[in-house]
Amino acid sequence: MLERFKSLFRAPEAKASRVGRLLAFEGGGRARWTPRDYAALAREGYLANAIVHRAVRLIAENAAACTFVVYDGAAEREGHPLAALFARPNPRQDGAGFFEAVYAHLMLSGNAYVEAVAIDGVVRELYALRPDRMRVVPGPDGWAESYEYSVSGRSVRFDQTAGALPPILHLAMFHPLDDHYGFAPIEAAAIAVDTHNAAAAWNKALLDNAARPSGALVYSGPEGAVLSDAQFERLKHELTETYQGAVNAGRPLLLEGGLDWKAMSLSPKDMDFLEAKHTAAREIALAFGVPPMLLGIPGDNTYANYQEANRVFFRQTVLPLANRVGTALAQWLGPQSGGEVRVAVDADRIDALAGDRAALWDRLIRADFLTLDEKREAAGYGPVAGGDAFRPGDADG
Repeated sequence: MLERFKSLFRAPEAKASRVGRLLAFEGGGRARWTPRDYAALAREGYLANAIVHRAVRLIAENAAACTFVVYDGAAEREGHPLAALFARPNPRQDGAGFFEAVYAHLMLSGNAYVEAVAIDGVVRELYALRPDRMRVVPGPDGWAESYEYSVSGRSVRFDQTAGALPPILHLAMFHPLDDHYGFAPIEAAAIAVDTHNAAAAWNKALLDNAARPSGALVYSGPEGAVLSDAQFERLKHELTETYQGAVNAGRPLLLEGGLDWKAMSLSPKDMDFLEAKHTAAREIALAFGVPPMLLGIPGDNTYANYQEANRVFFRQTVLPLANRVGTALAQWLGPQSGGEVRVAVDADRIDALAGDRAALWDRLIRADFLTLDEKREAAGYGPVAGGDAFRPGDADG
């Protein structure tokens, strides 16, 4: 009785991410343990390149906007605990923000790490952790035995074998030469990103230099004569203050005393500057799986129209990525719910695929050789009573 009385005044158990305390001590240092420099790729790509930034946002935002449907066997479970967890994974993020971070990490690092916070063996919260702060610790069998998350010299270790549910889900893009870490699309486009950034920097420098290519002032005075030090310094000062910079673009160069201007570099037309920049942008879009038309890159007529490009983008990039993440979450969290849990994207709610869905319905309506349950299964629905009969012209009863 005394123990029961004391339990009434015991502090309630709280749940929170185990790395929460580490985040408060973040400083300038940053761990880079993965086989690539995530910070440099993110800085030169996502933060400094408009094509990479837009491609990553298109994929992450559209994939995060997809609705996950939880199935228990063949039946859809609208009130399943996993559906509520995906809608609000933690107190600081909604479902869209959480999944957007997961997809963006995959695009920029090739890896995404999700931490599960559980109470009494039931997962209550999910957190997306920074991939550059995580290190895989392999076990004797070569598989990940634990994960170490480090911030500013402080680390927390997640043991994957301590309980029934591993605390970390590691999502990784396929890497042919690495057993533990994934390969990011931005790495495949690294040369194209550098080319695009260099072209933008060159264009900016050209504008700062009065939109003229570099050249030389040639002194053709009397034989053997040279400019004095004072004349040389004055000439440099006049060029810097009077003729360089965007505000001085187009100002005529006044030459005197035998000076002559000789251009020393190729013009943008000779270098085919714009085409080289667009080619680099198309290579970046190709690496991420985004149709160039959706990124506003001119000169690409692969798709008949914008609507077709958007449909292909969802079919070939967004849906495979979102369904892969949903399958991994179901395999990771499903055992705690019991049954045969499956998580998939509800493609019926994607406007870009409405044409495909209408075509499927039309084919099913005309398929008089299928039973009602067979038609429902093809459309993504479960069986119904009496569905084993042939009902011409009825797709879903």
